[in-house]
Amino acid sequence: MHERVLSIPDATERGDLATFLTRVVRLDESTVVRLRQRGPGRLTIWAATGFDALAVRTVAGTITPDDTSAAGDQLLAALEAATAADIDPGFSMDSAWRGALPPTEGFVHLDDVPARVLVDLAQRGAALAQEHGSGHGPPASLLDQEVLQVEGAEHTVGIPMRVVFALTAMGFVPHAGSDRLTADIDLERIDAAELVRVRATASWLRVDARFGSIYRHRGGGIPLSVAR
Repeated sequence: MHERVLSIPDATERGDLATFLTRVVRLDESTVVRLRQRGPGRLTIWAATGFDALAVRTVAGTITPDDTSAAGDQLLAALEAATAADIDPGFSMDSAWRGALPPTEGFVHLDDVPARVLVDLAQRGAALAQEHGSGHGPPASLLDQEVLQVEGAEHTVGIPMRVVFALTAMGFVPHAGSDRLTADIDLERIDAAELVRVRATASWLRVDARFGSIYRHRGGGIPLSVAR
């Protein structure tokens, strides 16, 4: 049996990952996360958000094996109990991971958008969802609506509401205060200079905020993974 070890020496980095996992598990208690070595001393943690978009956070550490999946709630519990660098990520959940990951290269920078704009869109979208949604969540027509057009040097990309919701649900935009819910955030508490970077390839949209990134396949949904 291959050894499975997550090693994060810095306590602050462990806390950051725990915060990420807390938000992921809040969206889906049964979520599976994917841990992948990005380079020397850096690893990425991927998770589905429930909005047909992927959330990712990068932390300082290593994972053995270098590409594996784990149960989000079990990994969170292990992190919260950890007092040292090495953490047991639990049983392999590789067979439960669904969807291909985006490429690591090839993204073109289109433009930077004030974070306040995206949070404002999320708040207005949440109000509409509350008015027109159901017990199954916001209507698909709202989630799929492109609420912002970002123009680059060569082409324009639309950002759908589901990406905006995913970004704010994961708490990737920093703000002053302790409000947990996007609907409660005072826009004035967000630094006017805080920007969110928008990048894209022919197939993927990528939105980078201070505390993490959201990826969305431009064809809709997350493509099935054919290889690991």
